Amino acid sequence: MRLLLVEDDVMIGEAVLDLLRGEGYAVDWVKDGQLADQVLHDQDYDLVLLDLGLPKCDGLDVLQRLRARKNRVPVLIATARDALAQRVQGLDCGADDYIIKPYEFDELLARIRALLRRASGRAEPVYEHMGVSIDPVTREVLAQGQPVTLSAREWSVLELLLARPGLVLSRKQLEDKLYSWRDEVSSNAVEVYIHGLRKKLGSDLIQNVRGVGYMIPRVKP
Repeated sequence: MRLLLVEDDVMIGEAVLDLLRGEGYAVDWVKDGQLADQVLHDQDYDLVLLDLGLPKCDGLDVLQRLRARKNRVPVLIATARDALAQRVQGLDCGADDYIIKPYEFDELLARIRALLRRASGRAEPVYEHMGVSIDPVTREVLAQGQPVTLSAREWSVLELLLARPGLVLSRKQLEDKLYSWRDEVSSNAVEVYIHGLRKKLGSDLIQNVRGVGYMIPRVKP
């Protein structure tokens, strides 16, 4: 999953960046509202972690412009503005959730997981499909009830495909969700991860859609 971190405090930003990357997220970080608005106009993200007191453009303005463009990306406001009226305003402007600084990292991660789960149309915390289950909290993977060890990137590819069975993702779409700006991407990286997943989880789990991309098929009723 690819996240955008919008935070002007360098100390907080570096800590959150390390936290999220340690959890396997691809994260881009911008430090002012003007750049955030530009990036959100040009790039697609799975979630935005948005501070409000930003230089050049306030976070609420960034949020309102985002929603005016009909962009439905989940937005988690993370700010020191803790007055009830300010929290209500943030939610009414289109935020999906609101967390007050200073916050516990475990709570931040739980809120992020909940928003991503909701965005994929799922309510259950563990994804199960075709004999494979993944737990985003523990990052445990089971295949036919047996634990399977995946690399961080294999996990990310599996989560992206397993969250929405039947949805075809192209190699470019997978790359965009797996890598942040700072990462170098080899030309066959996605194919290597898909090959590894098929070897560990079975060749029938992930299907090629010729000329389009990859998907995990829906289970027929």
